[in-house]
Amino acid sequence: MVPRYARPAMVAIWEPEAKFRIWFEIEAHATEKLGELGVVPKSAAKALWDWWATNPVIDVAAIDAIEAVTKHDVIAFLTWVAEQVGDEARFMHQGMTSSDVLDTTLAVQLARASDILLADLDDLLAALKRRAEEHKYTPTIGRSHGIHAEPTTFGLKLAQAYAEFDRCRARLVAAREEITTCAISGAVGTFANIDPSVEEHVAEKLGLKPETVSTQVIPRDRHAMFFSVLAVIASSMERLAVEIRHLQRTEVLEAEEYFSPGQKGSSAMPHKRNPVLTENLTGQARMIRSYAMPAMENVALWHERDISHSSVERYIGPDATIALDFSLARLTGVVDKLLIYPERMQKNLDRMGGLVHSQRVLLALTQAGISREDAYALVQRNAMKVWESDGALSLLELLKADPQVAAALTPEQLEEKFDLGYHFAQVDRIFQRVFG
Repeated sequence: MVPRYARPAMVAIWEPEAKFRIWFEIEAHATEKLGELGVVPKSAAKALWDWWATNPVIDVAAIDAIEAVTKHDVIAFLTWVAEQVGDEARFMHQGMTSSDVLDTTLAVQLARASDILLADLDDLLAALKRRAEEHKYTPTIGRSHGIHAEPTTFGLKLAQAYAEFDRCRARLVAAREEITTCAISGAVGTFANIDPSVEEHVAEKLGLKPETVSTQVIPRDRHAMFFSVLAVIASSMERLAVEIRHLQRTEVLEAEEYFSPGQKGSSAMPHKRNPVLTENLTGQARMIRSYAMPAMENVALWHERDISHSSVERYIGPDATIALDFSLARLTGVVDKLLIYPERMQKNLDRMGGLVHSQRVLLALTQAGISREDAYALVQRNAMKVWESDGALSLLELLKADPQVAAALTPEQLEEKFDLGYHFAQVDRIFQRVFG
């Protein structure tokens, strides 16, 4: 975790004290149910909860000191709790194994992280919707291969991003549902020394579901799916970031990141206004995607359990969620304050002498009785003259002067094919599909 790219609420989920508090709740809830079943005295759970009601400080340093001797984090924690609670604490962890605590805790942490990320996506979707509606009919050029293609609107660009992040949100909801399982099934997952009702009780108390069948660990295909979804969200984030970076290029300058008073773009060149936020988001996306691969490699554990996944998850759990939380908030800020230049969009649209209307002329010629091949050749030979003039010539005027074109289409018919508004007839329909 890099503090520069971290926000407090998400960081707090992964702090040692927060982890130990979840560990305690798992142990106390399990002891509570064991007391109801008569396996341990009911007084054991009462002693635990009475101590917890005092809102004790979790002494992370003391637990770490015990672990330095035991070389086992869960045993160190249980030892420390026993020192605080007293004799009744010996009934904790009856029939359980360390993975029951660790895996269930990770599920709680990922659920809480998901809730923050879902709120982040909601904020981003709201910003995208607002800006899309603001520029619903702002004409701009659509590009394919980076080259002018046909007119579109800037609102449609943002509507596309909204639809993509709406899909991302649905995927994250599903990933959260898949990851939030509880395992309190003991060594190798057979419930030999603990009743399945304990698992059900703990799951209910923590807002989880009992794992269908565990080994000694919750199967890691669930985690692989979760981190893969985070990677997809990061890729969608980068897609929008790259679009903004391209639009901010000096030669294009149809949109740019907000440049705040006092901000500097370069240590050497005072004129610079660089797309630093979206460039940063591209880098963040690379890192977030990189966490998906080790999550997939964690699926293939040995037999009922090994701990090769453990060190991996100590990295990727905090780092992926913290980075994505920061990045989504940053992207929302970029969209919310994005400077948009409709006049420059129109200037760029007009830059190449009407070439963007070539398809409409092609179609009109075919409808006038000319073969598609001949119609294509007629339009292309005039279009290439405009291209080679760098837009100094007008495609419309060249077509009017072309005898073969003029024989098929009147000047008025040709002029009608250069109507910009024609391209926006279905914008309302597309917005209805996206926003409902």
